[in-house]
Amino acid sequence: MTDLENQMKFNMELRGYSPKTIKNYLICVSNFAKHYNKPLDLIDDNEVQNYIHYCITEKHLCEGTVNYYHSALKFFYTKVLDKTWKHEKLPRMKEGRRLPMILSQSEVKAILEVTKNLKHRTILSTIYGAGLRISEAAKLKITDIDSKNMQIIIRQGKGKKDRYSILSNSNLTLLREYWKRYKPATYLFPGKNATGYITPRSIEKVFVESKLIAGIKKAATVHTLRHSFATHLLDAGTDICYIQRLLGHTSIQSTTIYLHLRRMDLLSIKSPLDSL
Repeated sequence: MTDLENQMKFNMELRGYSPKTIKNYLICVSNFAKHYNKPLDLIDDNEVQNYIHYCITEKHLCEGTVNYYHSALKFFYTKVLDKTWKHEKLPRMKEGRRLPMILSQSEVKAILEVTKNLKHRTILSTIYGAGLRISEAAKLKITDIDSKNMQIIIRQGKGKKDRYSILSNSNLTLLREYWKRYKPATYLFPGKNATGYITPRSIEKVFVESKLIAGIKKAATVHTLRHSFATHLLDAGTDICYIQRLLGHTSIQSTTIYLHLRRMDLLSIKSPLDSL
């Protein structure tokens, strides 16, 4: 890395950025520098603007990825080069709001039933049963399962926040059966290295295989189990503020998207057309 990139890494570490974000921001800045093939401190606002436009029109990157580049370059210019970021000249892209993919309860059941490996079925059941992110499930420790209070402690989730989620009776029964057979030491779901945890990629692979065996054609991922958890709780009449806390959303706006996914046949709502 160049001196400026090392300085950027130092500044992000000072602010407590996650290793993953630091790595990805540095990749963005490195790609930017390679594009112009000249020192980063010599690139001006026009070249930043042109590069973002290039990402949109030539590389055809999605809005989220373009905005990620935007954030990385903005950090570099404001925190490392101590330059003023001109927001009117360098705006963020407006991102479309897409509804997440959802599985029905029968589809979730089918996926779990065809997952014959006990460890794999327990992982997927825990993700769905508590609405966990894939990385949160991978990093669970044995001590994070609080059977006395029927809750799971998620430590340092997204945004470096701790929170609690629910532990269902059926999930606890499965976890106990799993523990008796596998006897994990520290991490609840260890990887190939017994002292480490299973990788998110391994969990995703398990889900894809089970979905295929279950004959489900939807473009669902492991994260779909989390979306389905939230939607099924709403269907059951759970207050959205409780769901927000279970999911660990900072803003209620992130949770309200699930309102659009509720099964309308569970709501006694009639179209005004039927009243004519």
